[in-house]
Amino acid sequence: MTDVKIDVTKLEGFVKREAIYAYEQQLVLHQGVLLNKTGAGSDFLGWISLPDEITDSLLASIEADACEIAAKADIYVVIGIGGSYLGARAVIEALQHNFSPLLSKPERKAPLVVYAGNNISEDYLADLLQVLDKYDYAMTVISKSGTTTEPAIAFRILRRHMEQKYGRAEAGKRIIAITDKSKGALKELAVAEGYKTYVVPDDVGGRYSVLTPVGLLPIAVAGFDIRSLVDGARRMKAVLTVKKTLDENPAFMYAAARNALYASGKPVEIMVNYQPSLLYITEWWKQLYGESEGKQNRGIFPAGVSFTTDLHSMGQYIQEGLRVIFETVLSIENPAKTVKVPESAEDSDGLNFVAGKTLHEVNRQAELGTLLAHVDGNVPNIVIRLPRITEDTIGQLLYFYMFACALSGYLLGVNPFDQPGVEAYKKNMFALLGKPGFEKMTEELKKRLD
Repeated sequence: MTDVKIDVTKLEGFVKREAIYAYEQQLVLHQGVLLNKTGAGSDFLGWISLPDEITDSLLASIEADACEIAAKADIYVVIGIGGSYLGARAVIEALQHNFSPLLSKPERKAPLVVYAGNNISEDYLADLLQVLDKYDYAMTVISKSGTTTEPAIAFRILRRHMEQKYGRAEAGKRIIAITDKSKGALKELAVAEGYKTYVVPDDVGGRYSVLTPVGLLPIAVAGFDIRSLVDGARRMKAVLTVKKTLDENPAFMYAAARNALYASGKPVEIMVNYQPSLLYITEWWKQLYGESEGKQNRGIFPAGVSFTTDLHSMGQYIQEGLRVIFETVLSIENPAKTVKVPESAEDSDGLNFVAGKTLHEVNRQAELGTLLAHVDGNVPNIVIRLPRITEDTIGQLLYFYMFACALSGYLLGVNPFDQPGVEAYKKNMFALLGKPGFEKMTEELKKRLD
């Protein structure tokens, strides 16, 4: 059994039950294709068996490095883009104190994790350098090749800063590279400089890499239990790779429901959360599904909102805009902490009707009321329920999303493990920056921009 529960009762009136269950036999076939590695993208299916293959020695090594980093660094910089940082950030922000940056030691026992190489903003990196001048720090650079533009630029700048601050020898002890096992610019540099390294497996793509050192090392540095995270993924794997009905396999149900909605004319899925800490779970999910399914002029467009905040902005569009959307609500049943609304003698704000209730009770009724309002506004709702936010349940959720994404991509008839469209902007950027070999393209693009 898993803690992830899928509720599709609020799809009644939008798609028939038979339309959802019609996908069951296809899903059984696609499950077999994934497990037997006979479908499109079969070279990138290492993530499927990964939870069972993570060794105790690997986890112990990561935990030891995390302790060493915590002993000498106030700040830990994770350099990466896309799947090279989103998975780790999603888990860390889901689990950490909502105001972790404002806590000081000993309240915050682990280093503050910050991110670089996920943009090319000059102001962002300049501000980061200003902060790193004042604190001890360590960093991990994550890239299979070492030449991806955004993280490569950030690493070049931050490496120089670190070497100037600590000296080259000490900087080499504060840098960990997560890269290819044998080739690439970053691997060569790591060998030359003596950096500790971890491997990005050849058969695991970036957006499926959260359970490799790409995700596990930053999560461990942030002070969270990576063994429990892996155990949760392992428990989910045991269900999703074996069960062969929609009622028993939550990944089957989610993939079938969203594809039935897509076939009915709902091409936009909005992931909804009611906990600010889940914002980056949504961001990770958006990359996973957008990059996996958006191909060949097809695919469900993944968007996200944070309620109740966005009910005062995007809520208007969801309630009354174009009826091309459906929502998937990530619902957390139990909070980690308790805050009650106090009684007020004057009741000037008129809120004594909720006095004595916990904020979670109020938030829960907002969630249920919103669900009903949006369904009444012709927006179908899928609900994914988790009992609480812990390392174990997040591990389950991540593996569930990845397996369901692979199944859903196959139902759509696309390869869910490549990303050919990502290269288009890079070629234009290289040409406009004057990269050698792009001279002809540079001239053509500049004419178009004049």
